[in-house]
Amino acid sequence: MAKRNVIVRMKADHEYESVNPQGNVVQIDMYDPQDKKAQSPMDMLLSALGSCASVDAVLMMKKKRKTVTDFIVEVEGQRNEGVPAFYTDIHMKFILISPDAKEEEFEKVVALSVEKYCSVASSLKANITFSSEVRTAQ
Repeated sequence: MAKRNVIVRMKADHEYESVNPQGNVVQIDMYDPQDKKAQSPMDMLLSALGSCASVDAVLMMKKKRKTVTDFIVEVEGQRNEGVPAFYTDIHMKFILISPDAKEEEFEKVVALSVEKYCSVASSLKANITFSSEVRTAQ
């Protein structure tokens, strides 16, 4: 079983940064929309899903020797009204700009990508166990 990890550190009351072992940094904030400088954790979940599904779909289209001029996925999540405000529904709209690809083959590739290959989509469907540990430091 392969492990992944990140370290999330507070920068200010509503600002955080996440760093992976390779040193890649992601800025995160919890400000109101008019003050946002970075994505929120829930925005990042949509971004992770969209980018995960995109990578496999693009690679499969290229494997089929199709030209990929541009590729866009619009990801929209509907959140629960209460607390926690988890996603109840997520819709992805895949747009392929290609002079030689057919819509039917693109539909099959997207279905495979989302339903079989995307680790983020599979994680959202999985029964995940959570654990935590608490320490204080002086």
